[in-house]
Amino acid sequence: MDLPRVTWPASVPEALEEQERLAPKVRIEPLDREVRFLAGLDAAYGPAGLDGTAGGAVCFASAVLWDLQAGTVVEETTACCPIRFAYLPGLLAFRELPGLLEALAGLRRAPDALLCDGHGVAHPLRCGLASHIGVLLDLPSVGCAKSPLVGIWEEPGREAGSRTALTDNGERVGSVLRTRTGGRPVFVSAGHLLDLQAAERLVLSSLQGHRLPEPQRRAHQLATALAAGKDPPPIRTNK
Repeated sequence: MDLPRVTWPASVPEALEEQERLAPKVRIEPLDREVRFLAGLDAAYGPAGLDGTAGGAVCFASAVLWDLQAGTVVEETTACCPIRFAYLPGLLAFRELPGLLEALAGLRRAPDALLCDGHGVAHPLRCGLASHIGVLLDLPSVGCAKSPLVGIWEEPGREAGSRTALTDNGERVGSVLRTRTGGRPVFVSAGHLLDLQAAERLVLSSLQGHRLPEPQRRAHQLATALAAGKDPPPIRTNK
């Protein structure tokens, strides 16, 4: 997959300035294309040396291409790179995107949409990791996070598919979505080139009995195994 060249900010003020520049480019609108191949993205962190590098911590990133029609993994790639940006709430993109873009570059087939372990417009500047990467790649993108960054909400119903609004300063920025009956919900938001309804639909259509959508869950397994210096688990699906 061909990707654009990106120059990354070296400081917090530069990162905030970049987010403010990108935020007006985020487009939340009805999805205008068919999505069959959905790329789940995640990253984890480990000490240097696991990948042959010296000094500092390393970001281990993974991309898992999922066929929504077949319910199977098409391909998966991984990448590792030095961490150059400290973690700060709201600035996760600058810590993880270099590795995630490198992982995406390894895919032979370009995805139709992206599913990120992070937020889209459910972000103080309405430009979280999912929105950021969607704008960079001009692809529909979804944020599906395990915890909120901004907003207020009520607990959704216990049944799978139940949802409540995630609002910030009176604006709906996402949904709190129960993906498994009795399980903990996830925080879904539109990233770019789709709306919240389409974001929810892509999350629900890629579930296979777990809290996280399958391509995102598999990407998480890959990244955390690499960060721990372990072999990745075998591909499994429930279909």
